[in-house]
Amino acid sequence: MNYLQKIFYEFSTNLYKFFSKLPENSHKIFSNPLSLITILGLLVLLVVIIKTKHIKMDARLISRIGMALALATILHMFKLYHFPQGGSVTLGSMIPIILIAFIYGPLIGCLTGLLFGIINLFMNPYILTPIQVLFDYPLPFLALGIAGFFKNKKMLGTFLAMFGRFICHFISGVAFFGNYAPKGTSPWLYSLTINASLIGTETFICLVIMYFLPIQRLIKLNSKTKMESFKTA
Repeated sequence: MNYLQKIFYEFSTNLYKFFSKLPENSHKIFSNPLSLITILGLLVLLVVIIKTKHIKMDARLISRIGMALALATILHMFKLYHFPQGGSVTLGSMIPIILIAFIYGPLIGCLTGLLFGIINLFMNPYILTPIQVLFDYPLPFLALGIAGFFKNKKMLGTFLAMFGRFICHFISGVAFFGNYAPKGTSPWLYSLTINASLIGTETFICLVIMYFLPIQRLIKLNSKTKMESFKTA
């Protein structure tokens, strides 16, 4: 069994154990805020996956999503700081995904982020439970699609996209990484401190880069290209 198969097997096994216990533990689910948040997260993921089936893919869109994923993956390798328990500050690796969201809208931005989360899971796996994987890999990068709702306000869109990512990592930190907190430190405070430092720094880097990017020009250029393609079709 190769490395990727082992990761998938462990994740699938843990996911099966989690859902197989749902009926007998149903009374606990609705009294546990984390369980409710997890259900909400799964619903968001499910809705996005269903909606992406209606995206009309063409060669240009597929190639640009592929380019964004490749660039994001490469930038993610250049870590300015790596936290021992996971998480890092990179050279603005979220910018390509946010750009896709600005140019093509939130749904395609969410799809691109989701694909990057899956790639990141296989390249940098840190698996404890299915819920931790959910809030550390697909959901935080899927949240970058939020930027697509604010294509005319690039700084606000970038900030809110990164804030969405922060919320997901924060939830994971409270639930599963609180054991790393110093004795007497609240898991909430520990997760807030660590994730605010890491994601906050990454957000600052992304905002600086985004400030100098001609987003509106890129959006207009993409619209013009689509019109020309439509005329020649």
